[in-house]
Amino acid sequence: MIQQPDRVAILYEHDHQVRRVRMNEAHPAQVKPSWYGDSVGHYEGDTLLIDTVGIKIGSFSIIDWYGTPYTEALHVVERYRFIEYEAANEAEERNANENRRMPGGSGATSLTASPDYKGKALQLQFTVEDEGVFTMPWSATITYRRSFGEWPEHVCAESRRATYIFKESAIPRADKPDF
Repeated sequence: MIQQPDRVAILYEHDHQVRRVRMNEAHPAQVKPSWYGDSVGHYEGDTLLIDTVGIKIGSFSIIDWYGTPYTEALHVVERYRFIEYEAANEAEERNANENRRMPGGSGATSLTASPDYKGKALQLQFTVEDEGVFTMPWSATITYRRSFGEWPEHVCAESRRATYIFKESAIPRADKPDF
């Protein structure tokens, strides 16, 4: 995350993606749908709250790795805050006890946390609402630890791995050349 007084940029590990959040502004009256939607943020104490609407619908739009669809009514509220090392350990232990690990990885990123780092972690609590898909809002929490090591380049267009189903994607092949 890169923070400036009037905006926050969130850099994602995969596909060179950048999400922009306008700070201390309201959503426009007419939101033009986009892949990351219209995100506005503000601070509530030490917590960064980001409110997002207007996420574009496409042919294969999904909200998670399980293929859950969404509609134009999708509304996501995120709350980012730093938590102490001990609280991050408790969160990871609770997650290990309550949830199964995703195939092919230990979390949302391939970067690894340093076992020697005892500083704060970034916790994201988010709520998803979409009356077109869900009967009620749902929430989840993710805890990110400081990563060390290289930030590998991942480009979806060049990858055969379908991350939402954790298997290799078929590559089109011809029985004979078309030239």
